[in-house]
Amino acid sequence: MEPTVASLSSAIDATWVMVSAILVILMQVGFALLEAGSTRMKNAGHVAGKTVLTFGICSIAFWAFGFGLTFGDGNSFIGLSGFFFDGMQKDAFSAFSAATVPISILFLFQLAFAAVSLAIAWGGFAERAKLSIYFLFSVLFTVLIYPVVGHWVWGGGWLAQLGMQDFAGSTVVHLQGAIVALVATILLKPRIGKYNRDGSSNLIPGHNQVYSVLGVLFLWIGWFGFNAGSTLGSTSGFFGYIAVTTNLATAAGAVAALAISWIVMGKADIPSMLNGVLAALVAITASCAFVDPWAAVVIGSVSGILTFYTSIWFDRMGIDDPVFAFSVHGVAGIWGTLSTGLFATPELVEKVGVGSPGLFYGGGLHQLGVQALGLAGSALYVFVVAFIILYVLKVTIGLRVTEEEEVVGLDLSEHGGYGYPELLQPERARPTGSTQSSTSHFLT
Repeated sequence: MEPTVASLSSAIDATWVMVSAILVILMQVGFALLEAGSTRMKNAGHVAGKTVLTFGICSIAFWAFGFGLTFGDGNSFIGLSGFFFDGMQKDAFSAFSAATVPISILFLFQLAFAAVSLAIAWGGFAERAKLSIYFLFSVLFTVLIYPVVGHWVWGGGWLAQLGMQDFAGSTVVHLQGAIVALVATILLKPRIGKYNRDGSSNLIPGHNQVYSVLGVLFLWIGWFGFNAGSTLGSTSGFFGYIAVTTNLATAAGAVAALAISWIVMGKADIPSMLNGVLAALVAITASCAFVDPWAAVVIGSVSGILTFYTSIWFDRMGIDDPVFAFSVHGVAGIWGTLSTGLFATPELVEKVGVGSPGLFYGGGLHQLGVQALGLAGSALYVFVVAFIILYVLKVTIGLRVTEEEEVVGLDLSEHGGYGYPELLQPERARPTGSTQSSTSHFLT
């Protein structure tokens, strides 16, 4: 058949969304590097390896039930069709009726989002959770938690009907994962040695800051697929505008976070800057399609500052969040979701076709109220369900490894070998006369 304008446009859109899906999946590399670098050497192999495991589990669970529950035709609460997705069931997904992209590509794209939300949740489990929990909770999160809020906002549910603006998932993806991380930190309790008897906190630095930097750069790049890919097409060119607002916000978050750390601490703190980058990415995720570039800079800057102060506050409150998951993805997710109720412009709202203009553009308090209601309903559902699931697991099989296993490290206790095994091996014999020490190295 001779190609038509419509068929070529559809093919271009499909290619863009497929590339975006790959970019979002590659964000798992960023999470692996970031989390491994932000935790201790004795847990590095475990932290990186579980990223592969949980992505695999999430993929199967999302194929079987998650995709249908999130986007399948159903009611205002949950989807009820499209289970065990066969790659061609587009009739079961009215939420994608306007999309020209093949449903199989849309499945991969949305799977990548669910996997990101799950990866965020694991930040609260770091360095002390049993490996078995990753198996069980990956399935339960992908089937019972993520799809419900996803359906409410993106699958035609009650928040979609109210006009909630969450273009790429500040609430659907990031806030959900962050709340689960918060629940986990509460139920698991702090890592050994994190707090003293008087309640004061001890710094437990990550073992490789370079890994953390590389991880954040991978995430920054992958986020262009995350936000700009959510146009589900490229021929209109709107994805370029979204990439611009995304990058401006991120840059502002990096600069603001580093600046505030320098002012408050007297030193320019690199981990604070990295958290500022991620917080800005999280915040602009909801609003990237609705706001002007200057507003994106404001949103990103506020995110970087908010994350700096809230991470300190949570630490002082006795909440041991090893990778600051709730500060970065939760607090920034809340701010980003509310920001559309302030900064959404009439022209961009009309272009996207969701909700109404923000307070600063003559829209009054209506959209801000919808955003706040969506946040409250989503947060309440995720917190309650996650708490019930994790509490049941805690009193039955247990969430946390033993004290001895935690001290030794999860690399050895859960996997039988360290991520850096040469540090535990005696040095090789050296030629006679070598001046180097022949003592063994041990991981501390």
